[in-house]
Amino acid sequence: MPAPLAEAAPAAPRRGLALMMVERPGCPWCAAWRREILPSYAAQAAGRRLPLSFVSLDGPWPDGLALARAPRVTPTFLLLRGGIEIARIEGYAGPARFWPEIDSLLPRG
Repeated sequence: MPAPLAEAAPAAPRRGLALMMVERPGCPWCAAWRREILPSYAAQAAGRRLPLSFVSLDGPWPDGLALARAPRVTPTFLLLRGGIEIARIEGYAGPARFWPEIDSLLPRG
Protein backbone atom coordinates (compact mmCIF):
# COMPACT_ATOMS: atom_id res chain seq x y z
CA MET A 1 0.00 0.00 0.00
CA PRO A 2 1.35 3.45 -0.83
CA ALA A 3 2.42 5.74 1.97
CA PRO A 4 0.02 8.47 3.09
CA LEU A 5 0.79 11.86 1.57
CA ALA A 6 2.55 13.14 4.69
CA GLU A 7 4.87 10.11 4.76
CA ALA A 8 6.49 10.27 1.32
CA ALA A 9 9.57 8.09 1.35
CA PRO A 10 12.89 9.54 0.17
CA ALA A 11 13.01 6.90 -2.60
CA ALA A 12 10.35 8.80 -4.58
CA PRO A 13 11.58 10.51 -7.74
CA ARG A 14 12.39 14.16 -7.13
CA ARG A 15 10.93 15.81 -10.22
CA GLY A 16 8.77 15.35 -13.25
CA LEU A 17 5.16 14.65 -14.00
CA ALA A 18 3.94 11.13 -14.71
CA LEU A 19 0.65 9.30 -15.11
CA MET A 20 -0.01 6.02 -13.34
CA MET A 21 -2.98 3.85 -14.23
CA VAL A 22 -4.32 1.70 -11.40
CA GLU A 23 -6.13 -1.33 -12.80
CA ARG A 24 -7.25 -4.81 -11.87
CA PRO A 25 -7.64 -8.06 -13.80
CA GLY A 26 -11.05 -8.41 -15.40
CA CYS A 27 -11.87 -4.69 -15.30
CA PRO A 28 -13.86 -4.00 -18.49
CA TRP A 29 -13.20 -0.25 -18.34
CA CYS A 30 -9.45 -0.87 -18.01
CA ALA A 31 -9.59 -3.12 -21.07
CA ALA A 32 -11.54 -0.46 -22.98
CA TRP A 33 -8.91 2.18 -22.07
CA ARG A 34 -6.11 -0.11 -23.24
CA ARG A 35 -7.97 -0.68 -26.53
CA GLU A 36 -9.08 2.91 -27.17
CA ILE A 37 -6.33 5.08 -25.67
CA LEU A 38 -3.10 3.15 -25.18
CA PRO A 39 -2.24 2.59 -28.89
CA SER A 40 -2.11 6.36 -29.53
CA TYR A 41 -1.13 7.55 -26.04
CA ALA A 42 2.46 8.50 -26.90
CA ALA A 43 1.32 10.43 -29.99
CA GLN A 44 -0.90 12.80 -27.98
CA ALA A 45 0.45 16.03 -26.46
CA ALA A 46 -0.46 14.89 -22.94
CA GLY A 47 1.07 11.49 -23.60
CA ARG A 48 4.34 13.09 -24.61
CA ARG A 49 4.40 15.07 -21.34
CA LEU A 50 3.34 12.26 -19.03
CA PRO A 51 5.35 9.03 -18.92
CA LEU A 52 2.86 6.23 -18.29
CA SER A 53 3.08 3.35 -15.84
CA PHE A 54 0.65 0.72 -14.62
CA VAL A 55 0.01 -0.81 -11.20
CA SER A 56 -2.47 -3.40 -10.02
CA LEU A 57 -5.01 -2.23 -7.46
CA ASP A 58 -3.69 -5.04 -5.24
CA GLY A 59 -0.03 -4.02 -5.75
CA PRO A 60 2.83 -4.29 -5.55
CA TRP A 61 3.15 -0.49 -5.37
CA PRO A 62 6.31 1.43 -6.26
CA ASP A 63 8.51 2.42 -3.33
CA GLY A 64 8.15 6.03 -2.26
CA LEU A 65 4.71 6.60 -3.78
CA ALA A 66 2.61 9.08 -1.75
CA LEU A 67 -1.12 9.21 -2.42
CA ALA A 68 -3.87 11.32 -0.88
CA ARG A 69 -5.92 8.13 -0.38
CA ALA A 70 -5.86 4.56 -1.60
CA PRO A 71 -7.55 4.01 -4.97
CA ARG A 72 -10.75 1.96 -4.78
CA VAL A 73 -12.05 2.32 -8.36
CA THR A 74 -10.48 0.93 -11.52
CA PRO A 75 -9.25 2.41 -13.58
CA THR A 76 -7.88 5.29 -11.54
CA PHE A 77 -5.39 7.62 -13.22
CA LEU A 78 -2.94 9.27 -10.84
CA LEU A 79 -1.09 12.41 -11.89
CA LEU A 80 2.19 12.31 -9.99
CA ARG A 81 4.99 14.80 -9.48
CA GLY A 82 8.07 13.15 -8.07
CA GLY A 83 6.00 10.20 -6.87
CA ILE A 84 3.50 12.42 -5.03
CA GLU A 85 -0.13 12.51 -6.15
CA ILE A 86 -1.23 15.94 -7.34
CA ALA A 87 -4.50 14.91 -9.05
CA ARG A 88 -6.54 11.88 -10.01
CA ILE A 89 -9.27 10.77 -12.38
CA GLU A 90 -11.46 7.88 -11.25
CA GLY A 91 -13.08 5.75 -13.93
CA TYR A 92 -13.05 5.85 -17.71
CA ALA A 93 -15.93 7.18 -19.81
CA GLY A 94 -14.36 6.95 -23.28
CA PRO A 95 -11.82 8.91 -25.31
CA ALA A 96 -14.07 11.95 -25.78
CA ARG A 97 -13.88 12.58 -22.01
CA PHE A 98 -10.47 11.12 -21.17
CA TRP A 99 -8.26 13.54 -23.12
CA PRO A 100 -10.03 16.73 -21.95
CA GLU A 101 -9.88 15.47 -18.34
CA ILE A 102 -6.14 14.77 -18.63
CA ASP A 103 -5.51 18.10 -20.36
CA SER A 104 -7.36 19.95 -17.57
CA LEU A 105 -4.96 18.49 -14.98
CA LEU A 106 -1.78 19.60 -16.74
CA PRO A 107 -0.04 22.80 -15.72
CA ARG A 108 -0.15 25.48 -18.40
CA GLY A 109 2.95 26.99 -19.86
